[in-house]
Amino acid sequence: VELVYANPVSCLLRIALGAYAVYWCVPRGREFYDYSHQLAEGLSQPQIMFKAKTYNGQEVMVDDYREAYWWLRDKTPEDARVMAWWDYGYQITGIGERTTIADGNTWNHEHIATLGLILSGNEQKAHSIARHLADYVLVWAGGGGDDLAKSPHLARIGNSVFHGHCGNDPTCSNFGFYRDRSPTPMMEKSLLYKLVLNGQRGVAVNSSYFEHAYSSKHGKVRIYKVKRVSLKSKLWAADPANRVCDAPGSWYCVGQYPPALQEFINSRRNFKQLEDFNVKRDAASQKYHEEYMRRMGGGAGGRPAESAAAAAAAAE
Repeated sequence: VELVYANPVSCLLRIALGAYAVYWCVPRGREFYDYSHQLAEGLSQPQIMFKAKTYNGQEVMVDDYREAYWWLRDKTPEDARVMAWWDYGYQITGIGERTTIADGNTWNHEHIATLGLILSGNEQKAHSIARHLADYVLVWAGGGGDDLAKSPHLARIGNSVFHGHCGNDPTCSNFGFYRDRSPTPMMEKSLLYKLVLNGQRGVAVNSSYFEHAYSSKHGKVRIYKVKRVSLKSKLWAADPANRVCDAPGSWYCVGQYPPALQEFINSRRNFKQLEDFNVKRDAASQKYHEEYMRRMGGGAGGRPAESAAAAAAAAE
């Protein structure tokens, strides 16, 4: 074995193989490094501005989102609370410098479900809850990935905690659009539908509940002022004495829902997400999940209305 290893031919062969490996691996390694670096930069610097073309082919820079957040910053009181789907929470806080009802820290499933219920619920009920939580409501509009495109998920998440929100169907098939792009009755009555399409196709928001305050240049963002906000609930929620700290003197103090909403909050049924391995699963959540998957797979009682794709098309 030693003679073979020390053989000049064997040495040359090993050197040749090593040189080939370096020749093959280095460029690809560099390519992989460059790709990973570019991908990391792209993921760490999400853009809220983008180029688009108008119907007449003109290229424009769409800066609606940033301008809407600046409007919040410049045109609303510093203590204003903004209700929006959680996707935009960090942007509202970071750019708009205003308190948001929810953000990307979505571990509190019940709170996100409460927001989903408000937005996908009927206008009157939504206002009766929102007036105790927020001063403004912000929605993404204008088609594409707007809030109507996401709306089936909002309803399903709300239904997972507020059982009966969508009847007995965990997929919320009664909340969406038909193939002809017309809304289902539940969708047509929802707050989200009215806020996104207010002033279009005969849709009108009830101005005694929500007053239109701002629309961005290209219609991508709409902001509404909540009418008859409960000052009592607002002051109660802002009082540090009504926050729950994890330890005496701690900086981590969680706010609470105002007393006016206690009966409503008590009607929630906590849902343990099956992907959360830190908590013990319960039979009710397991059964709900199984029924959801069965129906989404085309089981009996499936979805007569179209899904998010149709919702997006309907908003175009």
